[in-house]
Amino acid sequence: MEQIVRRPTRRIFLGGVPIGDGAPVSIQSMLNVRTSDVSGALRQIRELEAAGCDIIRFTIADKADAAAIPELKREARAPLVADIHFDHQLALAALEAGIDGLRINPGNIGSRDKVEEVVKAAAERKVPIRIGVNSGSLPKHLLAKYGVSAQAMVEAALEHVRILEELHFDAIKISVKASRIPLMLESYRLLSQKVDYPLHLGVTEAGSLLSGSVKSALGLGILLSEGIGDTIRVSLTSDPVQEVIVGKQILRNLGLRRGLDIISCPTCGRTRIDLIALVHEVEEALRPYSDIPLTVAVMGCAVNGPGEAREADFGIAGGDGEGLLFARGEVVKKVREADLVWELLALIQAGIADA
Repeated sequence: MEQIVRRPTRRIFLGGVPIGDGAPVSIQSMLNVRTSDVSGALRQIRELEAAGCDIIRFTIADKADAAAIPELKREARAPLVADIHFDHQLALAALEAGIDGLRINPGNIGSRDKVEEVVKAAAERKVPIRIGVNSGSLPKHLLAKYGVSAQAMVEAALEHVRILEELHFDAIKISVKASRIPLMLESYRLLSQKVDYPLHLGVTEAGSLLSGSVKSALGLGILLSEGIGDTIRVSLTSDPVQEVIVGKQILRNLGLRRGLDIISCPTCGRTRIDLIALVHEVEEALRPYSDIPLTVAVMGCAVNGPGEAREADFGIAGGDGEGLLFARGEVVKKVREADLVWELLALIQAGIADA
């Protein structure tokens, strides 16, 4: 695969996670429970970390949410980001509680002196700030001037950036999210020409698991393939863990992250095993190995199956109620359909142990 040339950006750190300047593209997600629900928030944090989430964000809507941060910080391994609107006191409370990052827009958290107070506290603690612009909440003066457009999106972001720069704060990352792919693409491309701050990519309000995954793969995939983007979130109306899984798949298919690659064929009239169920079982069985760079082929018949299975590190080529197991291009054994998954898993575990 031809290697993607990443756009040069500044380096910032979110906790221990580097962002920008060639650092690996990180995956973010967001809790969908109240932050003050500490047990629920911790459960989701653990699930997201187990799925491979690099950065976790949550809403700070009131003082009870801010008061939960220290306990969440004690338990979490991933850096935590507080998402705050309108109330600078909540931003100060989150910083005091030890938050790793802020998502605010300096123009909407109060007067200049309040912004200065937040920025000073963030600078003292070396906490970066993400400026997040969404197409659905653009300032009225920019809507009047440009309408809903890339020019309005980027100018909104730059207005917030200028406030921080005037305060000599440069630990900044920026997002300009839209739900329409063409607008999202144009906005990020234009912004990338104007600043060298790291960019957080996302398609906002992307939709349900299926439709949102497709939209996100298109938007994020196109920009990442052009070298634009330093950290991503796949926004889905679904379990946040699914956002991480889809994000990892996008990065792996672009060659930006190594890990497990499961190849499976579409079913057709030649298939004599329950391939759909088999692939789902293989995906679940191999989930603990998702970060290991392996290619596993699960093929349904004898037309392309043996060839694809030989090309993979491990593979199944289906027959009539049975299948051949392959390892490193060689046939290992013939196995009945009911035993294929656990036999494949045993074969992979042995292969990993010998590596």
